[in-house]
Amino acid sequence: MFPINRPRRLRQTVRLRRMVRETIVTANDLIYPLFAVPGEKIATEVKSMPGVYQLSVDKIIDEAKEVYELGIPSIILFGIPKTKDTAATEAWHDHGIIQQATTAIKEAVPNLVVIVDTCLCEYTNHGHCGYLNVGDLTGRVLNDPTLELLKKTAVSQAKAGADIIAPSGMMDGLVQAVRSGLDEAGFNDTPILSYAAKYASAYYGPFRDAAESSPQFGDRRSYQMDPGNVREALKEVKLDVEEGADMLIVKPALSYMDVIWRVKEITDIPIAAYNVSGEYSMVKAAALNGWIDEKKVILETLTSFKRAGADLILTYHAKDAVQWLEEV
Repeated sequence: MFPINRPRRLRQTVRLRRMVRETIVTANDLIYPLFAVPGEKIATEVKSMPGVYQLSVDKIIDEAKEVYELGIPSIILFGIPKTKDTAATEAWHDHGIIQQATTAIKEAVPNLVVIVDTCLCEYTNHGHCGYLNVGDLTGRVLNDPTLELLKKTAVSQAKAGADIIAPSGMMDGLVQAVRSGLDEAGFNDTPILSYAAKYASAYYGPFRDAAESSPQFGDRRSYQMDPGNVREALKEVKLDVEEGADMLIVKPALSYMDVIWRVKEITDIPIAAYNVSGEYSMVKAAALNGWIDEKKVILETLTSFKRAGADLILTYHAKDAVQWLEEV
């Protein structure tokens, strides 16, 4: 007797497959990263990230309008300052590049949700995420003094109009410091999207080109997580939730879907997967060489993040993906 159950019955037509699809990606799931630079009429393509640009404020406004018109609800902003120093001054200065871009975007596209990355590596002259001991070339950041810088940065970003603060420096106690700073400044309702599980990954290379944030010496392994650890990620997540995080990021995404799944199992707050620069650039390079079907690979990858448990996806593919989703 042939088996009574025939799973292929529900795969026969496009409409039927859509009806029974378990995991669906929509525009509302996507967050688009943007890089702001000083100046005017600047749109410089990042060589290692085809289709991604460093944009001056006037150009970033145009991009923000396009993103919103495509139906993507949110962007995350990164800044490349005019000058860098040991105190990351332009990260927390009221007239820093991120503050300028945030205010301009919120004035031009008020309903676009602006998330602001809260870190210091783009703004320090050594490329590390906070204060260092004088003469220390290992890259070991001084945790507690750095918290004060990050706290100031978050408050400055909120004052500029940021809807969501995304602390990514991986300092111990970072979420609590940012939460207390925001609350003391009257931004009690500003949510925190914490980079709770941020790994010391080889997938970040192209981002460092885009953000001009490569360490001048040492590396970031003393404060970013070891790629071999999962239990440590769960510990970081629990601490961040206790400190007041409203949402969480797992970064990178593609090689860490097991981490996304494990984090999803222990918390009920929204989880974002960061589809990072190296993941983007590998797909782009293969597509440009004709080795893969770019559209199908991207949509399959984004679906896999949601299937693993992500509620949101930060991705440089967002503009393309949202148009392709209409065709699926």
